[in-house]
Amino acid sequence: MVFTGMMSESTQPPAVWSRPGGAWGSGTVTGPGVPPLVPPPAPPESPPVDGPQRRRRQMLIFGGIAGAILAVGLVVILIVALSSEGNPFDRKASAPTDLRPPLAQMCPAPTVAPSADPTGRPSAPPPAAPGERTTDPDAGISYKKYGAPWVPWDTTWRAGTLEVPYRVGQHFVTEQYSGGSYHASILSAAVPAADNDAVTVDLKCVGRQVAADVRAEYYPQPNTVEPVRDEMTTLGGRPAWVSEFRLHFKAAGLTATDELSAVAVIDVGKTTAAVLYVSIPGTHKQFDSVIDDVLESVRPL
Repeated sequence: MVFTGMMSESTQPPAVWSRPGGAWGSGTVTGPGVPPLVPPPAPPESPPVDGPQRRRRQMLIFGGIAGAILAVGLVVILIVALSSEGNPFDRKASAPTDLRPPLAQMCPAPTVAPSADPTGRPSAPPPAAPGERTTDPDAGISYKKYGAPWVPWDTTWRAGTLEVPYRVGQHFVTEQYSGGSYHASILSAAVPAADNDAVTVDLKCVGRQVAADVRAEYYPQPNTVEPVRDEMTTLGGRPAWVSEFRLHFKAAGLTATDELSAVAVIDVGKTTAAVLYVSIPGTHKQFDSVIDDVLESVRPL
C-alpha cells in the first residue's frame, strides 16, 4: 500500500514499506524475516579434454571391443571343434610314413659293421677260377657260368612279397605241368637293405627274411623244410649269410616233390645287398653239386 500527504515535523523522513512483490516510493525497506533474493551459483565448468587424451580413451574403448569379439570367436571355435570331432587335445599326432625299403624296415643296420671274416681277420677275394663267368653289375658280383643244359636268364622275375628283381643268371626247364614250366635256376639280384646312405647290412636278418620269402612264395604250399645250413660265412672275401635247405611239397601234375635250394645274401659295400638264389628240383639231383660250386665261385666286382 502506498501513502502520500504532508510530512510531519519529525526529522525522520517518511518510510515506504513494501511487501515482497515490490512497491514504489523514495526508498525500499525489506520486510522483517524475508531474506534477500540471491541467484543460484553457476555449475562448475568441466575441464577441457585435449586431443591426445581423447584419442587414448577411444583406443581403449576400441581395444576392449576387439578383445571381446576375439574371445567370443575363440569360444565358438572351441565349442564347434569339441562337439564335432571330440577333444582335439586327446588326439596324438600321426607317425610319419616310413619310406625305407621293406628289408631296411625289417632289418635295421647293425651298430657294428660285419667283418669280412667270421674270425675278425680281413679277407681278400681269392682269384677266380678260369672259365666263363656270369656278371651282374647291379648286384656287384660275378660267378661261374655253366654249359648245357643251362641257358642265360633273359627276363626280370620279381618274386615273392619282397619282389626281389632277378634279372641275371642261368636256368633250364626241368618239366612242363598244368601250372606251367618248372625250372632249375641260378639267379642274382640287388636288393635295398640299408638305411638311407648307410652301407652296413644286417646280413643274418636280411638272409633269413629272403629265405623265408623264398619258401613262402616260390614253392607249392604247404611244404616242409629240411635245413642243411644257415650261417654267417664269406663268399669271395665278402661277408655273407647262406641259407641252404631242402623243401618237400606236392602239387597237382608236378612230378617233382622236393627241391634243394640255397639263398646267399652278400655284403658288397653298398646300400644294396647281392642275392644269389640257386634251386635244383628233386627230379635232377645230379645237379645238386652246382649249389656249393657256384657259391664258392662268387667274387665281388
